[in-house]
Amino acid sequence: MRSTSNTIRTRRTARAATALLAGALAFSLTSCGDDDSDVNEEGVGQTESASTVTLPKLNGESLEVAAVWTGPEQANFKKVLAEFEKRTGAKVTFVPAQDPIINFLGSKIAGGAPPDIAILPQVGAIKQAVDKGWAKPVGSEAQEQVEKNYSQGWQDLGKVNGKQYGVYYKAANKSLIWYNAPVFENAGAEEPKTWDELLTTAQTVYDSGVTPFSIGGADGWTLTDWFENVYLSQAGPEKYDQLAKHEIKWTDPSVKDALSKLAEIWGKKDYVAGGAAGALQTEFPASVTQVFTGGDQPKAAMVYEGDFVQVNIAETDAKVGEQAKVFPFPSVGDTAPVVSGGDAAVILEDSKAAQALATFLASPDAATIQAGLGGYLSPNKNVDPSAYPNAVQQEMAKALVAAGDDFRFDMSDQAPQAFGGTPGKGEWKILQDFLKNPKDIAGTQAKLEAEAAKAYGN
Repeated sequence: MRSTSNTIRTRRTARAATALLAGALAFSLTSCGDDDSDVNEEGVGQTESASTVTLPKLNGESLEVAAVWTGPEQANFKKVLAEFEKRTGAKVTFVPAQDPIINFLGSKIAGGAPPDIAILPQVGAIKQAVDKGWAKPVGSEAQEQVEKNYSQGWQDLGKVNGKQYGVYYKAANKSLIWYNAPVFENAGAEEPKTWDELLTTAQTVYDSGVTPFSIGGADGWTLTDWFENVYLSQAGPEKYDQLAKHEIKWTDPSVKDALSKLAEIWGKKDYVAGGAAGALQTEFPASVTQVFTGGDQPKAAMVYEGDFVQVNIAETDAKVGEQAKVFPFPSVGDTAPVVSGGDAAVILEDSKAAQALATFLASPDAATIQAGLGGYLSPNKNVDPSAYPNAVQQEMAKALVAAGDDFRFDMSDQAPQAFGGTPGKGEWKILQDFLKNPKDIAGTQAKLEAEAAKAYGN
């Protein structure tokens, strides 16, 4: 979303946020795992959501909410919707959507059956929904909750032309690498802090007989996330902002440098579970679970992705903080990267019920419920950290809120969806091809630039 990219620039320095987040994570993620006092036998947090917002009675009203969430993520969100039903008397139906969600919504709208609210995973998708005349601004009650509960940066990400359309219900720390702790222990491997140390750790793990990395290459967004972390750390926040807005070209030398770094891992077939061919057939959930299954001989020792990985780890016997540990994405340049993502609720069918649900999702009440279920972070600064079920997530949440506006939002999610958010096209497809042939750096840059110029219109 080009119109808001300036608002996510650091108000002070990105370096301060980087140090804060990396430091907090490094402390918490290596020292936790023994405190289960806030988790019940199903692993669900016991913290209940006290009522901080008044909602209207909506008996007889019905709503549809569309999102691309699946599996545990969808199941947990449905529990939040169930609480809204309980408080208001409304009936809410979750509608599973497909990527790209804008195309899915377009078909629904063309058929005369749009959902009342859509959860949009890209900033650019909010802008598209507004440009197409689909999105409706939030009302005064939801606006009040947004202004009270969110930093200015998160507010601005949901604005188009100065109006609030998106309520950022979910955030993600996308600068984490999760690892199988017993494998590391057996190999004598250590948590790396720099890219060079990551390569050393990978070799140590490989020498112990375990493939270092699992990559969910079947989902192109995982590859854009890899690129963004390397690029932000190596090229710096100013260049990152410029590339996000296509103010510099993808043929810029800084892009070549980042792709060259990625090739140091992607180009070693023995470093990636299944090689490139196997990675390109591995969807994101499987890329996580195969790291934490198979005893002391899993398919891989590490998987890069965000805090939400925890919902997939929960499907294995591994426990976060014990068998499953995590370290911040290593620094490639001067500082470690801090890349964030997020999902925003956008009203498509304006009504009292839809506005009430947007208000609820903007309040601490809704986020507190899902926080207790794990695998979730909220950018809502008034969610009590104790709502999260373990020390790992509590420290992540504190660091996210403490960072304020000092973060960089996922670059591909800022781009027009045709370039940064469509399966089999644009950046997703080109980086999948690069995973298959990491030697073709110049060709990859040329393809990225051609597709970006077409999508951005410059």
